[in-house]
Amino acid sequence: MGDNGAGKSTLIKILSGALQHDGGEVLLEGVPIRLTSPHQARELGIETVYQDLALAPSLDVASNLFLGREMRRRGILGALGFLDDAAMRQRAEEAMANLRVGLASVRQPVLTLSGGQRQAIAVARATAWGKRIIIMDEPTAALGIRETEKVLRLIERIKESGIAVIMVSHSLPEVFEVADRITILRLGCTVRQTTRNEADMTAVVAFMTGAAGEGAVERE
Repeated sequence: MGDNGAGKSTLIKILSGALQHDGGEVLLEGVPIRLTSPHQARELGIETVYQDLALAPSLDVASNLFLGREMRRRGILGALGFLDDAAMRQRAEEAMANLRVGLASVRQPVLTLSGGQRQAIAVARATAWGKRIIIMDEPTAALGIRETEKVLRLIERIKESGIAVIMVSHSLPEVFEVADRITILRLGCTVRQTTRNEADMTAVVAFMTGAAGEGAVERE
């Protein structure tokens, strides 16, 4: 969590390989790593769901799940570039079922879906490929109450599957509902790290705004 300018977007870009850090360390399961590209992050099982979702509205659900990772047919047809649409649709249906995302069909163009359904597609794509960590940037920012609730339940199901979720959000109630640990950033520094059970909403706001005092800044 953090106010505007706290460094949340920069942190996301570093963890997703879009930017390289110039200080500190990035540890993955206790091992220091240096991410030099988004491709490398994906190879390590780290996927990011950006606020704009990065979906292709004119393509159907299955095509969006495999965007940039399309499955080719076996044999000579695959060598000629023919795609295995049936296999991608089957995998897409399985991914939707596993996350309990209700859709009429994976052949639906994304532009026909609601905001919550589009968010679910972006999350399902990340879950299909991200085997270790999924980073979510303001996943409920443009959603209504019902769709926000569906996304929060989706996050909980991902957690239950053993995949870690890093959620960036301005919404205190949502963070307190699904987070295990809360890290508060201010002016590019970590000012507080706590568990949800030990955290207090008033104190979190105080650290976010600087009212808690600059002496509390952790510069590790």
